[in-house]
Amino acid sequence: MSLIEELRALDSSDRLKFENQLFALRTEIEHLEKDDAERDALIAQYAEAYEKLTAPANRIGTFLEHLSDGRVLIAQGEGELIALVDPKVEPDDLKTGCRVVLNDAYAVLDWMPAHGGGSHFRVVDVVDDLRLKIAMDATGSTSRIVWRGAEIGEGLQVGDDVRVEPGGRVAVELVPSKETQDYFVEEVEPVEWADIGGQNEAISLIRETIEHPLLYPEIYARFGKKPIKGVLLFGPPGCGKTLIGKAIAHNLAKEYSARVGYEVKDYFMHISGPKILNMWLGESERMVREIFSTARTKAKQGRLVVIFIDEAESLLRTRSSGRQLNISNTIVPQFCAELDGMVSLDNVVIVLTSNRPDFIDPAILRPERIDRKVKISRPDRDASQAILGIHLTPETPIDPALLKEWRDEPECARMALIEATITELWREAKDTEFLQLTERSSGQRTLYWHDLVSGALLKSVVDRAKEMAIRRAIAEPDVLHGVSVDDLKTALVNEFRENEIFPRSDATGDWLKLIDIEPEQIVSVRPLAGRPARATKTDVI
Repeated sequence: MSLIEELRALDSSDRLKFENQLFALRTEIEHLEKDDAERDALIAQYAEAYEKLTAPANRIGTFLEHLSDGRVLIAQGEGELIALVDPKVEPDDLKTGCRVVLNDAYAVLDWMPAHGGGSHFRVVDVVDDLRLKIAMDATGSTSRIVWRGAEIGEGLQVGDDVRVEPGGRVAVELVPSKETQDYFVEEVEPVEWADIGGQNEAISLIRETIEHPLLYPEIYARFGKKPIKGVLLFGPPGCGKTLIGKAIAHNLAKEYSARVGYEVKDYFMHISGPKILNMWLGESERMVREIFSTARTKAKQGRLVVIFIDEAESLLRTRSSGRQLNISNTIVPQFCAELDGMVSLDNVVIVLTSNRPDFIDPAILRPERIDRKVKISRPDRDASQAILGIHLTPETPIDPALLKEWRDEPECARMALIEATITELWREAKDTEFLQLTERSSGQRTLYWHDLVSGALLKSVVDRAKEMAIRRAIAEPDVLHGVSVDDLKTALVNEFRENEIFPRSDATGDWLKLIDIEPEQIVSVRPLAGRPARATKTDVI
């Protein structure tokens, strides 16, 4: 009897019991089969993990270039390899500078992005599309050739910084460089020659010595005359030395652009002397080298470079002898070496300014280094009138009473303001006396206001007068106010009153140099302007 027939012979209760047993058996079999599948999967995972852990490590190399036969050139360690590539790797994914995974046979199995570390170097030359020359030191005297990574792009220029991967073979990234160093600034407001009053003779000499070699190179070449390297602007404070220095770069670039027919940009490096003076050995010298290196790089890019060092005596002071420690003993030789260096300083001009040129080391000021010394003198009467005209612009509000007096002619009223101020400034009277000097010849000399005038002082006088007019305008907003003659005269009095303080005997000689008087000829100095008569002896030099 078959199983089916036996089931049919059973009564309903026995049949149900038997079916339940069959269902439970089937469920058990399914559970066993599932456990077997999970066990097989777990064994496979363990086998795969064991295989990975016991497999040899892959090597990493740096991809250099594709070769003609389908193989590739790889840098690995200190050497280079010609390797095969796994067909699963797309050739276009392999770019110069990326990392590649190598097996025991040094075949390329996969690729990774370029290494994230490395060192920064400055580009001194773009050899071709595949290679760069980088400087290995601040001076650029030592250099090497490296591969140009594919990620650098087309915007690379000489002077840019690049990151070279740790192997030292490929420049893999263009590093955005900080244009303005912490010890010099390049962003300055453009200054036209017309903005500088009272220094026509000095400006003419500067333009002749700096602009002409650039604008007329063929004439200078015919005469065998080389452009000068540097200029020293010296004289009393406040007379326009810094302003002239700022104007040189802007106007030189403007004149040269007009001559060549396209825009040539200037690069003005305003050096902060105190920031260069560093306590760490060799750091100040490194900054000097970097300044000149930056200047040469910018000049090579077609920029007109002006290295401007204000108050040069603070940085290039006369060196001391013996065992006395003086930072100038190392900075001055470094500065001289850069000026005399074998690398040309074409399109680079050094401009120094100083109130005390006698404090600057003579080695700096000799010919072939700082070739021209230009005296920036105090303005005379005509020059002072021109300076006042620059600061009392036609847009300056003028006192309505003065305008009415000149029949509402603003220009005539403005010139009347300027003339009245100059007349008051050049008046020689008891109340305009400032200093009395006793000379070695036993004679006495009195200095009046106009003997101490400067461009900065005139600007301050105009500013003071404007402040007085502004105070009246604020107090009476419904009434028109402007600068008056009385404002300017009062400003003159206040300006000189605040400058009555004169140094004692230990510094009198220095102050006489600053007001453009040789202390060797002066025995004593007595401040005037209503102060008690008290003579101070100058140092005998």
